[in-house]
Amino acid sequence: MDFRLGKQAESLRAEVRAFLDQHLTDELVERCHRTGVAHDAGFVRAMHEAGLLALGWPEEWGGRPCDALGFCVLEEELSRAEAPYYGVSTTHMVARTVLRCGNDRQRAEIIPPAVRGEIVIVLGFTEPECGSDLAAARTRAVRDGDHWVVNGSKMFTTNAHVGDHVLLLARTDTSSKHEGLTTFLMPLGQPGIEVQEVRTVSGERTNITYYRDARVHDDWRIGEVGGGWRVLGEALQEEHSTGFGASMVRLLEAAEGWARSAPGRPAPGGAVRPRIDDPDVRERLGRCATEAEVSLLLQRRAAAMARQGVAPPAEGPMSKLFSSEALTRAAEDLFDLLGPDALRSRLSPAAPEGGRVEHAMRFSLGTTIYGGTSEIQRSIIARRGLGLPR
Repeated sequence: MDFRLGKQAESLRAEVRAFLDQHLTDELVERCHRTGVAHDAGFVRAMHEAGLLALGWPEEWGGRPCDALGFCVLEEELSRAEAPYYGVSTTHMVARTVLRCGNDRQRAEIIPPAVRGEIVIVLGFTEPECGSDLAAARTRAVRDGDHWVVNGSKMFTTNAHVGDHVLLLARTDTSSKHEGLTTFLMPLGQPGIEVQEVRTVSGERTNITYYRDARVHDDWRIGEVGGGWRVLGEALQEEHSTGFGASMVRLLEAAEGWARSAPGRPAPGGAVRPRIDDPDVRERLGRCATEAEVSLLLQRRAAAMARQGVAPPAEGPMSKLFSSEALTRAAEDLFDLLGPDALRSRLSPAAPEGGRVEHAMRFSLGTTIYGGTSEIQRSIIARRGLGLPR
């Protein structure tokens, strides 16, 4: 079996790296780190001008031909560089949901500006009281003529403070758990919506949003009334196929850089060798490299299935589950390897490798929650992959 991505994909990788070398400046990286905001309008505009923003979209919507493996390469490189791309990721995820589940007007008004990076759409699924059980949503939408009046709150609405719309999951019928949900593409920045900043342990900015008699026209209902669970499934299929192999590669590069430069124990004769000559260091680096490779292959398997027109119902969650837990294991192991110096963060001049190991330790903890917890992923794998009962 040939695991290589092919010349076309590797050519795209070189193109993406050249773009990042030019546009992902030290100033932009520093600003993103300090603000915790994973979106930058200038960077997104540059991606569009370079022809990298609309990869894989149909040409009639302004897209550029690219198969699923090519798109996988794009996401690997953006993730490895920690580029401010998350706003684009959620926007395109929702736009693809509108393409599949929306009506002609919604497609015409949302997809073109989304593909060009002119709008930001955020996700309004999780609620403070419901955790991973999205179907337990309590945020209510009550019909009032041609409008719906929304009251409730949503957690982890990342980029809502710079967003234009939120894909909102709301309860329209209290008599049924799953069939009582409806999705709306709700405009932000209107009276009745409040956005409050929330900081994660890794320093990322997310938000909690409050809806107090906020209104959305029925024209912006996505799918049928009571059909929100199906629409949500379309959106989450993509999110469940994410992976963190590229983040592991970045962590491995940082740890290897430290190991090559940090002095180790004196060898016989008094010479001091670098830490990378230490068998324990090599074992830990090798373990991380192995799991990084497996993580990348799992993500590419899901992409290869998508290229063949097959949805990866269990393979996508396998990629997300394994890579997030592998990243957490590697971060803990390499943090322990660096010892007290691993506590130094990016803002410390003495931080090893710019504080990447310290940040990876904090960042990894959230990856087992993003896009559905590890428990949710295991449940999906059991049901869809193994055919086990709920």
